[in-house]
Amino acid sequence: MKSQWCRPVAMDLGVYQLRHFSISFLSSLLGTENASVRLDNSSSGASVVAIDNKIEQAMDLVKSHLMYAVREEVEVLKEQIKELIEKNSQLEQENNLLKTLASPEQLAQFQAQLQTGSPPATTQPQGTTQPPAQPASQGSGSTA
Repeated sequence: MKSQWCRPVAMDLGVYQLRHFSISFLSSLLGTENASVRLDNSSSGASVVAIDNKIEQAMDLVKSHLMYAVREEVEVLKEQIKELIEKNSQLEQENNLLKTLASPEQLAQFQAQLQTGSPPATTQPQGTTQPPAQPASQGSGSTA
């Protein structure tokens, strides 16, 4: 007879521990110090339903926070894509301008370097469009 009496007490203790764990876990998920999750203490069946309802509410809250974070990340990525498209367009325009300013010999040399995979023989500082040999061959220019 005593074993029958101990069994419900042990089960109630297990339910109590499960409730305490659930409250602690949900509170940590929600980031609150004091458990704002209240359980119905009437009977174990009602408590289980209350726990299920609170878990569902917590899952909905987590889902809404995740969806908000994802929406923010999507907006950031859209902005980055927009900036990259603008940068790509700018670089394409610059590339087309450089192609029009380059001499046929320079273009042929560049194509040969692309085919062999070798780096350019001389590198120009950014912003200059003429090789160093061309200004030296112009004798009519004044030097300061």
